[in-house]
Amino acid sequence: MSSSLLSKKRRVSGPDSTLDAASPLVLELASGPVNVISKNNETDIDEALYSRQLYVLGHEAMKHLQKSHVLVSGLRGLGVEIAKNIILGGVKAVTLHDEGTARWSDLSSQYYLREEDVGKNRAEVSQARLAELNSYVPVSTYTGPLEEDFLSGFQVVVLANTPLQYQLQVGEVCHSHGIKLVVADTRGLFGQVFCDFGEEMILTDCTGEQPRSAMVSMVTKDSPGIVTCLDEAQHGFESGDFVSFSEVQGMSELNGTHPIEIKVLGPYTFSICDTSSFSDYLCGGIVSQVKVSKKISFKPLQASLAEPDFVITDFAKYSRPAQLHIGFQALHEFCVQYNRQPKPHNEEDAEELIALAQDVNARAPPAIQQDSLDEDLIRKLAYVAAGDLAPINAFIGGLAAQEVMKACSGKFMPIKQWLYFDALECLPEDQEGSMEDKCLPRQNRYDGQVAVFGSDLQEQLGKQKYFVVGAGAIGCELLKNFAMIGLGCGEDGEITVTDMDTIEKSNLNRQFLFRSWDITKSKSATAAAAVRQINPHIRVISHQNRVGPDTEHIYTDDFFQNLHGVANALDNVDARLYMDRRCVYYHKPLLESGTQGTKGSVQVVIPFLTESYSSSSDPPEKSIPICTLRNFPNVVEHTLQ
Repeated sequence: MSSSLLSKKRRVSGPDSTLDAASPLVLELASGPVNVISKNNETDIDEALYSRQLYVLGHEAMKHLQKSHVLVSGLRGLGVEIAKNIILGGVKAVTLHDEGTARWSDLSSQYYLREEDVGKNRAEVSQARLAELNSYVPVSTYTGPLEEDFLSGFQVVVLANTPLQYQLQVGEVCHSHGIKLVVADTRGLFGQVFCDFGEEMILTDCTGEQPRSAMVSMVTKDSPGIVTCLDEAQHGFESGDFVSFSEVQGMSELNGTHPIEIKVLGPYTFSICDTSSFSDYLCGGIVSQVKVSKKISFKPLQASLAEPDFVITDFAKYSRPAQLHIGFQALHEFCVQYNRQPKPHNEEDAEELIALAQDVNARAPPAIQQDSLDEDLIRKLAYVAAGDLAPINAFIGGLAAQEVMKACSGKFMPIKQWLYFDALECLPEDQEGSMEDKCLPRQNRYDGQVAVFGSDLQEQLGKQKYFVVGAGAIGCELLKNFAMIGLGCGEDGEITVTDMDTIEKSNLNRQFLFRSWDITKSKSATAAAAVRQINPHIRVISHQNRVGPDTEHIYTDDFFQNLHGVANALDNVDARLYMDRRCVYYHKPLLESGTQGTKGSVQVVIPFLTESYSSSSDPPEKSIPICTLRNFPNVVEHTLQ
């Protein structure tokens, strides 16, 4: 059961249309072919492997992707997540860089480290396991300093969890050499992404969506001309889009013209070029969106720090990006001064970080200086900054890897230029007294998580019993994250995963728990075995059953009553609705999610608190009947009013 469905619909859209030589170097190339199949001096993409990705990117963007050599610096939990995603994506080659060694706290989110790897170089330990993900992508390691000559060999450089001064040095080199830069950082429940793709980046497609079209009902002779569309459906265009016209009667000058830039005036109207000298409009016409390449420019990191552009991810937290922009700079200063992160939930360190943030704010340029610093937000940043959480790394790492793919392919609008994220809602609301004693490191694999939530929650997670339905793309990610956070890893805990499907080659591009030698094996059994390697303490049972009325003798009343929750990773609406009904009946929380191309959705269903999955449905698809498009009824229903 893959989890490729984003919405509660059964329709599937059509395909996309449109260092110096003396530096110490450790190099280990993964065995296997290059990222293409060579044939008569042409390069063919392995469509059996990349079929789902080609559906989203298209062949041209994929060819650009497979010409890109990417450097990932920093192989803690965030870095390995980014590296995993871009290796699966099929770039030309990936080099892993890390000068540090693995610590116990890294095991909280770095799933390619084992307990016996503590003390070893993170990049070298991770290389072989990452190389297994895609035999078409050579994966090498480098453990020396990042110098200008070395960096010049890459198309994209990614810095994960690195000091600000380091980011500025590398960022200056990258910007001056036309190397695209992605900076990503996570601190407990907070995350940050920065992109610098150079002075001039050519963007071939901003959205990746199918071009829109609409029926024309009127075009005025004016400067500019006003186009009105039929009021059966909104045109869906945006200002700055380019359009072309066809089948216009009367004002025939519009037919076959070069793409015209428009300005949206309303849901049914937009303006175009000067039409005052054109013929009179009579009737008809189709206006179609045309994808036109555009140039976008980015400021270097140093300049963007002083004059940032923010991407807002949550309009309920509209003011937080600017506050966190100050907070993260203060946090970097704290780490430089004390050579460590603020201690978890420590009041003295929190007050020190607030004082540093006040100082940073006082020195900040007018563009980012805050009238009033949110001290409570900065205090919480200090409380959790020492944490290292797998789910946050998965989210920020997924965003950063997507930016790498945008940088390589020239498709989809990149982040311009800063994105800040927080999940402070995860902290308990009824917290009483100091948590500092409960957040101290214990030299075990959950130290990065205990630093945020304390040891009591860790014990509760170990006792949980969860049912994961589906072991496809999202199912693999759920199981990985559950293993990393310690869900069902205690004596009384247990995870049950079921999926009736077997592994196919096309699954390997995104279902990262599977390898080429697993093809034809059971998804659930293979995924369960893989997460046992990630965390030997996880207690997971695999089934190969379909969920439905015919398996209620297996998933009985006792089975559901003993659960603490259900996580769906399904690929069809009917199974989702069935599991929702079961969870409503047994009063069990449901985690519902899905993806479709570059889009994703998550719905958390809590008994007696939120609506259920079945309580709402998507609006109907926007569509134009063929009879309307061609002005000819071809079935009886088209003649009914």
